[in-house]
Amino acid sequence: MKLSTLLSLTFLLSSVCTEAQIINLEGNWKFHIDDKSFWSLPDFDDSKWGDIHAPSPWEDQGFNNYDGFAWYRKKFDGRRLDKNENYYLGLGFIDDCDEVYLNGKLVGFSGSMPPRFKTSYNTEREYNLSADAINYSGDNVIAIRVFDVVHGGGIIEGNLGIFRGKKNKLLLIDLQGIWSFTTSRSGAPVDKDATWEKLMVPGAWDHQGYSGYDGFAWYKRTFTVPKDFTMEPLLMLMGQIDDFDKVYLNGILIGSTNDHRSLGNSNSYSQDRVYKIPVAALKRDGLNTIEVQVEDIGDIGGFREGPVGITTKTIYDRYFNR
Repeated sequence: MKLSTLLSLTFLLSSVCTEAQIINLEGNWKFHIDDKSFWSLPDFDDSKWGDIHAPSPWEDQGFNNYDGFAWYRKKFDGRRLDKNENYYLGLGFIDDCDEVYLNGKLVGFSGSMPPRFKTSYNTEREYNLSADAINYSGDNVIAIRVFDVVHGGGIIEGNLGIFRGKKNKLLLIDLQGIWSFTTSRSGAPVDKDATWEKLMVPGAWDHQGYSGYDGFAWYKRTFTVPKDFTMEPLLMLMGQIDDFDKVYLNGILIGSTNDHRSLGNSNSYSQDRVYKIPVAALKRDGLNTIEVQVEDIGDIGGFREGPVGITTKTIYDRYFNR
């Protein structure tokens, strides 16, 4: 793929491009230090919490030298949003790492919380809001869990709000976002008792709490397909994976990339994964499960970059395969 084509596709596929702000979230938020998982729930009563201005470091607002966990909460009116539009949540820059919930559902995170702490203070937060997470008929609650190690702390700067995102016309099903993840010593299928964690895809696992890990791991995600979904030939785009992969759809192996070369000689990590989806593998009008076995032989591991999702062969030939 030519560099100019790749840059064009990166722009087109960005689901968080700079579009009009629909709801401004700058101003007072409910705020409390400490850490309780139920603070993410929409019906939690935060009336006794204090107020804090965002964006602005919490250390400039009475919490000088505080390092640790804290939560932000804020409501917005979903009646201001259109069900036929795509939206993303912009939260500027957060020091150091965060988990963001909408109406109790995890919609995105950056960095990694303890015990596998990894800062992401210099990454702008922009999280897609799926239609099934939004209450279009009334109040919605954003809850943000933050962990800070040193300096500022919290939502420190940036443009906060809900923005209209560009429709992703090149992916019929966008699979970028939160996936389940677990390591595997042998690479064998993971048993039912395995402990799965959440990772963002695309994104190397080294940047999400697994720094220096080399070996096997599994990713998993479920998604639904409408009954009237296109009958055109379909392709699964998995971006670039470091280093080797096997991709299963509903238990059927649909593709694999492995040049069987050693670290420094292998080029598998830089190859775009494009796998044909057999008609029998996809469940229309039902739940589908995609599982990806990844083997990293050194340096960073996992999904290096996107796009990740399903498209038609016609779209791929027209816009990707140049």
